[in-house]
Amino acid sequence: MKFVDEAFIDIAAGDGGNGCVSFRHEKYKEFGGPNGGDGGRGGHVWAVADPNLNTLVDYRFSRRHEAGRGEHGMGSDMFGAMGNDITLKMPVGTIITDAETGEVLYELLQPGEKIMIAKGGDGGFGNMRFKSSINRAPRQKTPGWPGEKKNLKLELKVLADVGLLGMPNAGKSTLIAAVSNARPKIADYPFTTLHPNLGVVRVGPEQSFVVADVPGLIEGAAEGAGLGHQFLRHLQRTRLLLHIVDIAPFDEGVDPVAQAKAIVAELKKYDLALYEKPRWLVLNKLDMVPQEERAARVKDFVKRYKYKGPVFEISALTREGCEPLVQAVWQHVHSLQVAENAPVEVDPRFAASDNPES
Repeated sequence: MKFVDEAFIDIAAGDGGNGCVSFRHEKYKEFGGPNGGDGGRGGHVWAVADPNLNTLVDYRFSRRHEAGRGEHGMGSDMFGAMGNDITLKMPVGTIITDAETGEVLYELLQPGEKIMIAKGGDGGFGNMRFKSSINRAPRQKTPGWPGEKKNLKLELKVLADVGLLGMPNAGKSTLIAAVSNARPKIADYPFTTLHPNLGVVRVGPEQSFVVADVPGLIEGAAEGAGLGHQFLRHLQRTRLLLHIVDIAPFDEGVDPVAQAKAIVAELKKYDLALYEKPRWLVLNKLDMVPQEERAARVKDFVKRYKYKGPVFEISALTREGCEPLVQAVWQHVHSLQVAENAPVEVDPRFAASDNPES
């Protein structure tokens, strides 16, 4: 199924009901007075993060969403009923922006998180609200307030700990299939990956991380060339990037160093924050390099690439070197998770005292 990560919807909260002008008419009640009730509030529109959803495909076929309007006020001091709220279920990680201005309004980051994205209008006042000592028979009422109406853009960014990036046919799909439960399409031609693939890598009991494989990038991706530019945004929330490089390209005359530098240049053009993320070098397809030539080829690549970070030599096809890579990634991701969940240290001078008078 084609991965749908964007959708446009129109939402409308319910209008508030109008207030009512009414007077009490009963036998032997000569001066019954006003008894017109208020209108009911219009329904709200809520968005909730549903962990069971992973695409926005439903909103491509259902664009208009309206909450119920509030009922009008009635006589006999009866207020109008509130309009029915509606709840829109969206995948975790959905970003909700104003389609007209591009302003980011909300983000659903936690499973079960619920946000009001359109507020229903308040109900109008009935004439009983205007009764006073000098206005015994008010005939004023107010109409209900309109509910909020918005044109929204929904965008889903893949929530993954680790992102794989590289040229087409670098072996990203083979690697994610080797180390995780994902089963992407694998073939000996470029652009076999047409949508992001997510896989869970299990390191041990209660030890796992999520890895995302996105379509291969080519030079000019930041300007829209190829397929990968559509999915660069999915790498923005990852904690670590693994730059997969084909160390033994099939075509003669292809320089892996030039390809690797081209990918880095595209990252920098697209998003500086993405470019500055931790990025490890993974040299793949060592099984296609003679054993006696491997060390020299890796040394030559690192020297010409001028890379000083972690370097991993693997063969995703035979799984050679994959286990050390997985363990190193887990240690890095786990250390970041621990740091993010660490309690904030509070200066004792500003700590709350048990004695409210101190």
